[in-house]
Parts: sequence; C-alpha cells; structure tokens
Amino acid sequence: MDVMAKRAGSVPFDPFYDPMTAPKLGPGSDYAPTYWIGTAGEIPDDDGPVTGDMDVDVAVIGSGYTGLSCAIHLAKMHGIKATVLEANGVAYGCSTRNGGQAQISSGRLKRSQWIARWGLDAARALHDEVVEAFDLFRGLIRDHGIDCQPQDGGHYYIAHKASAMPALESETRLLNETFGYGARMLDRDELFRTVARDHEAHGAMWEPDGVGIHAARLAFGYLRVARELGATVHPDSPVQGWVLKDGIHHLRTPGGTVRARRVAVATAAYAPRALHPRLKDRLMPIMSNSVVTRVLTADELDAVGIRKLSPLTDTRTLRHYYRLLPDNRLQIGSRAAITGRDAANPAHLKALREGMARKFPVLRGIDLDYSWWGWVDVSHDMMPRITGLPDLPGAFYALGYGGNGVMYSAMAGRRMAQLVAGETVPDLPIFNTELPHEGWKTPFRRLGQWGLYHLYHFRDERK
Repeated sequence: MDVMAKRAGSVPFDPFYDPMTAPKLGPGSDYAPTYWIGTAGEIPDDDGPVTGDMDVDVAVIGSGYTGLSCAIHLAKMHGIKATVLEANGVAYGCSTRNGGQAQISSGRLKRSQWIARWGLDAARALHDEVVEAFDLFRGLIRDHGIDCQPQDGGHYYIAHKASAMPALESETRLLNETFGYGARMLDRDELFRTVARDHEAHGAMWEPDGVGIHAARLAFGYLRVARELGATVHPDSPVQGWVLKDGIHHLRTPGGTVRARRVAVATAAYAPRALHPRLKDRLMPIMSNSVVTRVLTADELDAVGIRKLSPLTDTRTLRHYYRLLPDNRLQIGSRAAITGRDAANPAHLKALREGMARKFPVLRGIDLDYSWWGWVDVSHDMMPRITGLPDLPGAFYALGYGGNGVMYSAMAGRRMAQLVAGETVPDLPIFNTELPHEGWKTPFRRLGQWGLYHLYHFRDERK
C-alpha cells in the first residue's frame, strides 16, 4: 500500500497557493499529494533549516532539479560547495509534481520554430546542446546510481486528429534532413500494434530520446549526490528579503541571514513575485493537472494496449502527457485552472478524465489513486534562459522551461554552475539574453490566458 511521505513538523499542504498573488511561500508546508511522493519511500536526510547568520561562497535558491544539479556541478567541476536554500521541503515544487517525462527539448518551441526565430546555425547549435544535455541526464542517473525507475525508449508525439499529421511529417523530415536526428513516423496501425491503442490517434512521430522517470526519486537522488559532494541543503528556509550590500548578497530567511558572494536562482514557477525586483514578472505561471489511476486489471491493460513505458504526448496546444507507469497504473496530465483559487474546481478534473476516456474508453469512470496540480514556469517567449543579471553582480538564474524541464534542468544546472564559476558557456540565445520582462502587464495576462484557452480548445478539438 502506498503511504504518503510526511515531513516532521510540517503544516498542511495549501492546494490553492498562487505565485502571482501570494506574498510568500512557506516555510513548513507538507508536499503536494502526488503519486511521486506517495511512492518515493522515505525522504532522504537534509541539513535542516537555516538557524543563524552565515557567510557562504554560493547560495542556490531552490532545491528542485535545477538547483540540485547546479550544486552537484559546482562541486564536481569547480570544487565549490554550495549552500542550497529551499522554502519548504526539498524539491517541493515542479520537481515532485510533473509527469516524469524526459524529452529532448528545453522549452515549448519546436526545431522549425527555432529556425524561424534565430536562424539555422543557432538552431543547429541549440539542437547539439539538447543532445548533449540528454547524455548528461542519462549519465547522472547511471553514474550515481539514482534509483528513479528510468524507462528509456524514446518519445511518441501522437497526432490526436488527422489534420495534425502533416505538421508531424514535416517536423520529422526537418529533424532527419537538417539536424541528422533519427526521428520517424508511425501510422495508426503500427502505433496501435507496437505502442498504444490511443483511440484518438492517427499516427505519431517517434523521437529516439525519451525517458520516463519517477519524479521524486530523481529529485531525492540528486539531493543525495549533492550532499555527498559537500553541498548543504536547507529546507524551510525561504528567502524573504534580498539586498546587495558592498558586493555581498544578503538573503534573509526566518532562521538567519545568508551572506553570499554569488547567488543562483532555480525556483521555477514557485518563487513569489517579491523575491527580487530584477526577477519579478519574467515568468507566467501556468497550472497543470495530473492524475494516476488505480492499478489496471489484465483486461484493462489489454484494451489500453500500451506496450512501451515511454513518454506519450499528443499534439494539442493544451496537450495531454501520459504513460503507463511500471506498477501498471496510468498517469495523464494537461493544463487546468488559470488561478489558484479555481484549482479545485471539479470541472478541471472532469475535463482531464474525459480526455483520458477519449483515448482509452475502457478507463471511463475508473477510480483514481492520485490527483494533484502544480505550477509550470512558462516564459513569455516560450524558451528558458540560463544567464546572469548584468546590473546585479554575482546573481544568475535558470528559469522558464515551460513544462519541458525534467531532462534539460540537469544541463541548465550545469550551465548555471559554469556561469557562477566565471566560465563561458556556448553562444546560444538561451544563454546570452534574459527572459522577456512583462512588468505590470503580467497579472492582466491572465485575462488573455482565459480567452486563449478557449481559442486553443476550439482549435484542438476541431477536426
């Protein structure tokens, strides 16, 4: 029987937290009730909250995949033992609420969109970056013995309607002919026979790189490795004030002030807008819902026909991401509420259930073992940035994956560690520019988001 992991001294989880409106986050919150936390086993040791003022070389704000990867690579590559500050429990945010899908991407845009935005040479260099990133990701899991149940078999991008097939075919040709990447198309018959009996599917594009992982076990594996390499990780230590004085960053936490020469920010969507004025409104937090069914029966497994444990994603703008888990439960997620206060609206769960039933009719009305939601760090131009802040010396950030950070966060942490250590990184748009800043317009973008969601739904479901 699954038992939800608990933290000593925690306060009840707040399912309505909204980074756009909440003045602060934490400390002391229990984890979201996700499948990953429910099946992760015992939470590894950390270094406890900050209990007094301290002077450190590097402070990392955020203990998810990116922050812990940064700490790991600061130690491995540069001999720097970082101090990681976390508002609640380790990997409290996106890193224990995602779908556990590692894909060969770093943001929301496709290769054809990279070319349109930055030109062919930059797109090819960015492709090389994500290929290297996948090797790094696999290597971290393999070389450090991280028991995150990796299921390596590629990623299937599934056309949920016939009119989506030409675009997939075009992207497949581009990947092969321009980038030398071995993607290929599957027709509906082959997809049904070898991958899944998704009743919406008209075919799919297969990408060789795609790994399903146990999200919390990956994060807690990173935690173990970071501490073994000398980093300290302090939960329940939210940064509630940040001032630069005489070249030193003063980070105020409930237990004391951390004075750091350099700061690396890896908070994803969970940082309150007041963390620092230079970071305010560089992201548009978007909510995603996820559910996990009870264990499927043999007859249900046969009807669903999922023969790969690889990540599956459909071609909707408001996409569904789904897969069969190693214990024969099915996980599926999609976009949901716009505001935190609407997160528990039963209409969102109903819509996700209906999406699952359209794909796999045998699962209509099935009991759910887990249901949760969380915030995704979507940038205003749909691509991440790993960069420094020119007018805030010694400060850096890695943010904006747009829901595609499970894999690339490992490389983002490594790149941010290089920047912190004073090394150069590749001359790519995601490194040499900052996230677009929307300023006062950001809260009002939710009005536009409401309209866009209706438009996207119309386009997604139109034949």
